[in-house]
Amino acid sequence: MANEIPDRIKLLPRDARGFPIPWFVHRDADGVADFRIIGPGKVEVALLKNVCWICGTPLARNKAFVIGPMCSINRVSAEPPCHRSCAMFAAQVCPFLSKPRMRRNTKDFPTEAEPPAGKMVLHNPGVCCIWTTREYRLMPVDNGVLFRLGEPVEVRWLCQGKPATRDEVVRAIDKGLPFLIDEAKQDSDEAVQALLHAIHRMRQYLPGVGNAEPGATTKTASAASAA
Repeated sequence: MANEIPDRIKLLPRDARGFPIPWFVHRDADGVADFRIIGPGKVEVALLKNVCWICGTPLARNKAFVIGPMCSINRVSAEPPCHRSCAMFAAQVCPFLSKPRMRRNTKDFPTEAEPPAGKMVLHNPGVCCIWTTREYRLMPVDNGVLFRLGEPVEVRWLCQGKPATRDEVVRAIDKGLPFLIDEAKQDSDEAVQALLHAIHRMRQYLPGVGNAEPGATTKTASAASAA
């Protein structure tokens, strides 16, 4: 799987290192980009104008979300959708997404920066998922808005920027599942049962024997056509 830069991303401005600056990234008064921070109002603009979270150009019918293993269970994302090609590129080259041992860099993190909506699992799961769907709905929460993902037309798993194996995905799920279980137990017995149902539902999207491509678990003929 080559890290070919999508044409849309080639049009993005570059930082001093020559790296493309994603559309959502915050820039300070001097124009310096901080890849860790979402720019003011970017979520609202992305929704209002239906543009890609990474390249900032209009989206088509298919919407791709870059999510972690736990989000594949509860089908929730804290970030707006992208083009499939932009999402795949980000999953291949972003240090936190492509390097399992990479930790979140919080050095000199601005105190005024707002955290993403919802509750984050702070550890690096080691794998990421590209969940491509044609529908989603908004979920207002106390600190912003989350995205409830619809049924997928394609699900892809990556580890270290390459197609992930079933064992790699299962290990990543086992690493984060205690967090979801604890959250559900603090809620109610019904929440625990709902979580168990969600885990069972997600299993059909694990990489396995018989997939057309490594790391791909669900695909329709039109999945890539509107990416």
